[in-house]
Amino acid sequence: MFWRKEKEEEQAVSSEFPTDATPPIDQKPFWQVIWPVLACGAGLFSDGYVNNVIGSVNTVLEREYGDVYSNSNAASVVPAIAFAGTVVGQLFFGYLSDKWSRKDSLLISTIILIIFTALAAGSYYRGDPVGMFNILTAWRFFVGIGIGGEYPAGSVSCAESSGELKGGTRNTWFILFTNSMIDWGFVFGAFVPYVVAAAAHNIYYSTIWRTSLGIGVAFPLVLFALRLRLKEPEEFSRNSMKHVKTPYLLVIRYYGFRLLIVSLIWFIYDFSAYSFSIYSSAILSNIYGDTGVLTTIFGWNTVINLFYIPGTMLGAPISDRLGPRYTLILGQVLQAIVGFIMAGCYSRLSHPSVVGAFAVVYGIFLSFGELGPGNNIGLLAAKTCATGVRGQYYGIAAALGKIGAFVGTYVFKYINSPDGDKTKSAQYKFYVSSSLCIFAAALALLLPNIDQDTITKEDTKFREYLESKGWDTRQLGLKKGESIESLPVEAEDNTMDVAKAE
Repeated sequence: MFWRKEKEEEQAVSSEFPTDATPPIDQKPFWQVIWPVLACGAGLFSDGYVNNVIGSVNTVLEREYGDVYSNSNAASVVPAIAFAGTVVGQLFFGYLSDKWSRKDSLLISTIILIIFTALAAGSYYRGDPVGMFNILTAWRFFVGIGIGGEYPAGSVSCAESSGELKGGTRNTWFILFTNSMIDWGFVFGAFVPYVVAAAAHNIYYSTIWRTSLGIGVAFPLVLFALRLRLKEPEEFSRNSMKHVKTPYLLVIRYYGFRLLIVSLIWFIYDFSAYSFSIYSSAILSNIYGDTGVLTTIFGWNTVINLFYIPGTMLGAPISDRLGPRYTLILGQVLQAIVGFIMAGCYSRLSHPSVVGAFAVVYGIFLSFGELGPGNNIGLLAAKTCATGVRGQYYGIAAALGKIGAFVGTYVFKYINSPDGDKTKSAQYKFYVSSSLCIFAAALALLLPNIDQDTITKEDTKFREYLESKGWDTRQLGLKKGESIESLPVEAEDNTMDVAKAE
C-alpha cells in the first residue's frame, strides 16, 4: 500500500536524525520556521508608514502655518530628511550586522525608531514655529537611522531565515514580510491621517499631524517584543566573518559589478516610488485646490496607496514562478507603458470631475512598480551575495536606493514645464519616471538568476573563489575567542572535507 510505503520512508528518514539533533526543515512545524521570517522582515512596515505619513503631515503643516512654513527651509527638508538618516542607518547597521550580530543590530534599530518617532510627534521649541520645524527635522533624521537598520539587519536575516521554508515558496514569503510590509505601511500612512482628520473635524491641525506621527510608535513596540526571542540565522552562524578580517579587495573584485547594477536599479526605483508617494497628496491637493477638505484629499490618497497592495501581494508568487529577475523586468516594462499613457492623458485625468479615473490609472502605475522592482530588488540584493558580507552588500545597495528617494523628492519639484503649466509639469514627471523604468529593466538583464537555494549556492561559490585566491575559508563561522589553530583536529579535518565537497 502507498501509505505504508510512505510511512516506512518517514521512519527511515527519522532514524537518520538522532532525537537530540535539529530536525530537518520539512519536519519543523510551520509556525517555528515562519515567525523568525516575520519578526525579522516586518519592521519595514514602519518604513512605509513613517515615510508616507510625512506627506500628509506636510500638507497639514502648510494649512496650519501658511507662508511661515511654506517659505521655510523645513518645507522641503522635513519630507526628505528621513531618507538622509536612513542612508546613515543602512551603512552603519549593514557593517554592524555582519561584524557584530544580526539580532542585536535589529533590536538597537527598533529602539532608535521608537524613541525618535515619539519625539518627532512631540516636537516643540518655546512656542516658536520655525524652531519647532527645525526640531521636527532633527528628530526625523534620527527616525531615518532607525529605519535604516531594518534593511540590512532585518531583510538580510529574513532572507537567511527563509531558507528553512518549503522550496518553491521562499521568495513569496520573503516578499510578503518585507516589501509587502512597506506597502501596507504606505496604506496606513495615508489612512491614519484620514481617520484623525475626520475625528478632528479637519480643523485641529496640530492634533492631526502630531497624532498621525505618534501612532507610528505602536508597531515597532510590538515588534520589539517579538524580536527579543530571535536567534541568529543558521546561515550567518556557519558563514559569518564577524571574528576575522574581511578580505574586502576580493569581495569587491567578485561582487563589485553586481552590486553596482543592483544599486542602480534600486536608485531608479526609489527615485520614482518614494517621490510619487510623498507628493501624491500634494498632487490631489492641486487638483482640488487650496480649499480642498483634508479628509477628501487624504481619502483619495488612501485609495491611491491601496493600489500598492495588489501589485505586491499578487506579484509575490510570480517571483517564485518566473524568478525575481524576470518578474522585475516584467513589472518595469508594464509600469513604463502605463506611465507613458498617463502622461499623454494627464490633461483629462487631472480634472476634479474624473479624480476617480485619475486614482485608478495612477494606482495601476504604482501597482506594476511593486510587482516588479518593489518586490524583487530587495530580494535580489539579499540573495546575490554571500552570507559573510551580505549585510554590507545589502546596506550599500539599499542606501543608494534611498539616495535615489532623497534626490527624487528634491528633483521632482523642479521637473516642470518652462512656461509654468501645471499639467505639462505633471506630464514631464511621468515621462521621466517611465523612461527610467525601461532603463532599469535593461539593467536587470545583467543580473544572475535567483532560485530557491541561491543563498546556499552563493556561499559555496564565494567559498570556492576565496580558496582559489589563497584565503583560508576555515575562518568562516569562527566564534569569539576561536582561531584556526585553536580548533580541534577533528573539527579542522571536517571543515577541510566540507570545503572539498563543496
